[in-house]
Amino acid sequence: MPTLLLVRHGRSTANTEGLLAGWTPGVALDDRGAAQAAALPGRLAALPLAEIVTSPLQRCQETIRPLLDERPGLTPHTDDRVGECHYGDWSGRKLAELKDEPLMEVVQAHPSAAAFPGGESMRAMQTRAAEAVREWNARVERDHGADAVYLMCSHGDIIKSLVADALGLHLDLFQRIAVEPCSITAIRYTRLRPFLVRLGDTGDLASLAPREEPPAGDATVGGDAGAP
Repeated sequence: MPTLLLVRHGRSTANTEGLLAGWTPGVALDDRGAAQAAALPGRLAALPLAEIVTSPLQRCQETIRPLLDERPGLTPHTDDRVGECHYGDWSGRKLAELKDEPLMEVVQAHPSAAAFPGGESMRAMQTRAAEAVREWNARVERDHGADAVYLMCSHGDIIKSLVADALGLHLDLFQRIAVEPCSITAIRYTRLRPFLVRLGDTGDLASLAPREEPPAGDATVGGDAGAP
C-alpha cells in the first residue's frame, strides 16, 4: 500500500497570536509560515508525488501552493475530513484563557472523553481522519500502484491522531506526540500494519534547541508555534 506524507500547515497567524483557530475563517500563514511553505518544494524535490490531498482551510491551501506551482501536473483534492478539529465555542479563543477551563484537563489527560461545546469530540475527529486516509490509500494504490507516495496537508491534532492510529496507540496517549509547523510525518502502509518512518521532520534540528521559555508540560491544543 502507499506511503503517506502528512504535512502540517506552516506557522499561522493564530499560532503566533496564541489562538485556537479551529475552522475560524481567514487564518493565514504568517511570514515564517510563508517561508516554510516556500521551502517545501525543495524538501520534497526527490520524491514523486502521486496525489495531493488538503484540508479546506486557508492555512493548508497556502502551504501547498508553492508545491503546486512547482508541480503543475498535480491537481489538489480538498477533503473536509482532514480539516482541523471542530472546536466549537472554543474556536478563536486565546489558549491562555482556555487553560483554566475544566475541559482542558480532560483534553490533556483523557482526550478520548473530550467533546468541545458546540463542536465535535476528539474521538470523532480521529475517526473521520483515519477513514479518509484508508479511503485515500485504496484510491492511490488503485490508480498509481502499491509503491506510490502521496501527500496530505492537515493540522496538528489531526496528524497526531493519525500517528496514534498507525502505531496502535490509544487516543488518550496522542498528546505525547508533537509535530512542528510545516513538518513532514511519513507513514508507510502495508497489508498487515503501518510503519511510522518519519515523525515531525522539519529538515533541521533547530526545534530541539533550548528555548528562552521552557515548553509547558501540557500539549498545545491544535499545535504550537514551533521553534522561534
